[in-house]
Amino acid sequence: MSRKPTGQIIEPRGKQRSWALRFSAYGKRQFLTLGTPEEGWTRKRAEKELGHVLADVERGTWKPPQRRAPAPSGLESLDEFAADWLAGRRYELRPRTVDDYEWALDYHLLPFFGELTLDEITVIEVDRYKARKLREGRLGGAQINKTLKLLAQILDVAIEYELIERANPARGRRRRVKVEKPQRTWVEPEQLMALIEASDTYLRPVVATLAGAGLRIGEALALDWKDVNLAVGTLRVGHAKTEAGTYREVDLPGGLIEALSEWKAYRSRSGAKDPVLVTRRGRRQTVTNVDHRLKTAIRRANERLEKDDIEPISLRVSPHSLRRTYASLRAALGDDPVYIASQLGHEDPAFTFRVYQRAAKRRQRLSDAYRQAFDRALDWAVIGRIDDSGAPDDASGDRKERQETPRLQG
Repeated sequence: MSRKPTGQIIEPRGKQRSWALRFSAYGKRQFLTLGTPEEGWTRKRAEKELGHVLADVERGTWKPPQRRAPAPSGLESLDEFAADWLAGRRYELRPRTVDDYEWALDYHLLPFFGELTLDEITVIEVDRYKARKLREGRLGGAQINKTLKLLAQILDVAIEYELIERANPARGRRRRVKVEKPQRTWVEPEQLMALIEASDTYLRPVVATLAGAGLRIGEALALDWKDVNLAVGTLRVGHAKTEAGTYREVDLPGGLIEALSEWKAYRSRSGAKDPVLVTRRGRRQTVTNVDHRLKTAIRRANERLEKDDIEPISLRVSPHSLRRTYASLRAALGDDPVYIASQLGHEDPAFTFRVYQRAAKRRQRLSDAYRQAFDRALDWAVIGRIDDSGAPDDASGDRKERQETPRLQG
């Protein structure tokens, strides 16, 4: 059963002097100008018109108004051009990306630029938009920059089509809001085992998977048992944020193999199509539930770390922070940065190189208590199974040998 069509009312504001409607019809976003307040248009009248239009769309009788052909000098409005641009790209983008683009267009870019022709969008207008968004205070600097990035993408295509005969007015660092670089949080290797052991039964396999396989939280929660091969020591990531991360195979460390083996034996339902990470009720874990439980586990782990005179874990740590922990472990074990990047699903290994440079030298500066906890995490993170004695099955598990002969993968 198809969903009922929905839409929104655009109020007159700034350069947009008319009431308008925005809605979906026949697979495309539509923008319908109604009229100005001077012509008698009010919100109540606009709501009534929206009801009529949506009813016609549902019946299949609504017809879009005739569009004028765009003039070669770029007289097509941004609203018209952006609608065609998004319609042409819709099926090559992820659904969430389409939603993000529609949000940026419908609520921010088009209310300001929508009725301007392409050649009327100048550097001055872009700066005015940026200033207005900062003054409104509804969006953070990073979000404002995302909307400007989308505007620049759309105008790039308009320039390619020769609808604009000058440089892209939305490009350039001066068009962006200055945003302070966020302070990243992560779990250091010497803190990891305390966190895993402080996690409850249902969180422990989640933390182990994030830190031991370097998955994004969405990738981890999407895992089914058919994606995990404990006998070989690999798992397959079916869906990821980037193309590099899609359908990649990740090597599992011995500690994670043991943790997942125990978890699988504990669970009564572990068929091929069953989710790996579940709640007490047997449902697939959610990000919200993991976030909540992780904060509790961090507090418990910090009690243990305090007794060992090790720095506590920040309560700002999120599931995503454990990807950096994974990269730190692999770097400290001597794995090649390109291999680490491929395991993380990164297209650009720059992040891995930054972590590698820090982690490879960090162990040498640690005190005894820190180093013992650090080495315990490294033993847990060695690729391959762990036998009853706690040592890796293969000779490559020897830490010194691994640091001298790093794992390579092109």
